[in-house]
Amino acid sequence: MKIILSGYGGHMGREVRACVAAAADMEIVQGVDPLAPGEDGLCVGSFAECTRDADVVIDFSHHAMTAELVAFAQAAGLPLVLATTGQTEAERALIDQAAEHIPVFLAANYSLGIATLSDLVRRTVALYPDAEIEIVEQHHDRKIDAPSGTALALFEAIREVRPGAVAHMGRAGQGRRTREEVGIHAIRMGNIVGVHEVMISTQNECITLRHQAFSRGVFAEGSLKAAAFLQGRGPGLYDMKDLLKGETE
Repeated sequence: MKIILSGYGGHMGREVRACVAAAADMEIVQGVDPLAPGEDGLCVGSFAECTRDADVVIDFSHHAMTAELVAFAQAAGLPLVLATTGQTEAERALIDQAAEHIPVFLAANYSLGIATLSDLVRRTVALYPDAEIEIVEQHHDRKIDAPSGTALALFEAIREVRPGAVAHMGRAGQGRRTREEVGIHAIRMGNIVGVHEVMISTQNECITLRHQAFSRGVFAEGSLKAAAFLQGRGPGLYDMKDLLKGETE
């Protein structure tokens, strides 16, 4: 599988490069990164300079590149793995439009473990319709957004089976929680890669579902699995639920 890697010079770009280097059936044929043109002789500064034949585009850059990225992938007819979060509504609309023409994989988190966690959360919440639910996420002190995209994705998994759920970002002041409330709490400290915990509690018992990432390599591995998953797929918007289903069939 020949890969064009957007965000080639970044932290996650380096993780993807390490995973590809250890694989026998993958190759990065071109990197795109406005902050690292010329790196390794493979990286260019924009998609306008990208000339190599490839099988897929993997993006670990910044959501500001969305317009240029989807325009390139669509014009080249290449499957696109979007591993960047924080897109605006306008950028998300561009992604949806591109998915009408090419296969696009979009996920807040590319860990298969998180995909499994989301599935377990949906099933457990369905079994406990009256339970109180809290989400706690932990990340390193350099992470800008809070709550994390993964925490928000876990909340959306809850809403799939409890449509009336309302996100409560942190808790302060006075007043009792409501039944519909799902507390979401963000911790930022040290060099924590990522911990996501969902607590589902009744008055008599509490179920805690927890995932911890030890290395950012898990997200790189997941993006490569997503890239392989897209090979031969038709246009559409795919996510980790589709990948997890494929892994278990």
